Amino acid sequence: MRCPFCHSEDTKVVDSRLAADGFQVRRRRECTVCSERFTTFEGAELIMPQVIKNNGTREAFAEDKLRAGIVRALEKRPVGTDAVEAAISRLRRRIRASGEREVASRQIGEWVMLELQALDQVAYVRFASVYRSFEDVNEFREEIARLESQPPPDIDRHQMPLLPDEKG
Repeated sequence: MRCPFCHSEDTKVVDSRLAADGFQVRRRRECTVCSERFTTFEGAELIMPQVIKNNGTREAFAEDKLRAGIVRALEKRPVGTDAVEAAISRLRRRIRASGEREVASRQIGEWVMLELQALDQVAYVRFASVYRSFEDVNEFREEIARLESQPPPDIDRHQMPLLPDEKG
């Protein structure tokens, strides 16, 4: 690793720690020539699968498109940046974990809706209305009624068990 200050190739690792939920290694380095310290991050470079669009074309997975769609749905909603980044991270892992070389954009959209439903129901309905091409107000009503009739997908994570043998 070259020193970013004097460009010497002679640097040593002073400290290493896990970062980004254990998916990266953060290293503190010191240049043996100029004694400056700097931080590097090391992570596995994993290739994301190709995305099969609705019209049959294929394109490289674009995280910026994923982020833009989620942020757009969450516009002016009380959801923090950390929660958004965590959702995007879960989606990336899920897409990678599919084990496929190609993933349909429809499948990615369904996974995004699951994440949005857990983050914010208004954002979920916004995204679903575009994603599923709602034609009229009745489709909005039906989706909202469906949401009201089922518990949120993350309800188990937030509730303590009522009885000692229940798992929460």
